[in-house]
Amino acid sequence: MSTQHERITIFDTTLRDGEQSPGCSMNQQEKLRLAHQLDRLGVDVIEAGFPIASDGDFESVKAIATVIRRPVIAGLARAAKGDIERAWEALKYAAHPRIHVFLATSDIHLQYKLRITRDQCVAQAKEAIQLAKSLCDDVEFSPEDATRTDPGVERSCRGGGDHSEHSRHRWIYGANGICRVDSYDP
Repeated sequence: MSTQHERITIFDTTLRDGEQSPGCSMNQQEKLRLAHQLDRLGVDVIEAGFPIASDGDFESVKAIATVIRRPVIAGLARAAKGDIERAWEALKYAAHPRIHVFLATSDIHLQYKLRITRDQCVAQAKEAIQLAKSLCDDVEFSPEDATRTDPGVERSCRGGGDHSEHSRHRWIYGANGICRVDSYDP
């Protein structure tokens, strides 16, 4: 009888999401100090920032990617060429880089925020993931507003082939994982 052990992966977004809290912005040295602390705590994945957001965020992500060697260092990018390329530029010296691509996928976001169709959403996700994969081996996809996304869009984004429970992790045209709100499926 074999015993299968599941592993919980700690994915910390403090360096990115923390920046969005009023009065909580950090300079590069503060972010680097916090990244060292997260590393010492054994965090598996540190989302270091959103490199396209500003030159300061880009430089902070680049510094963290260059210095912190054990955990995966992720950079957030919208499903757009410029974002993905900027994220890679910041991450390329990391020992374990990850590009974290996101795109709104719910009907309300598609209609009112992005003004695109479901088919255009699926095509944009495919193109973005393929570009990110051409730059970086580890790519994560987040469907923004996933809980309100039509299951048909999710099935379409799987890119064809086997849609069984065992293949659900190969989401979005080769992405290594999917992040839905507080969950990540490798």
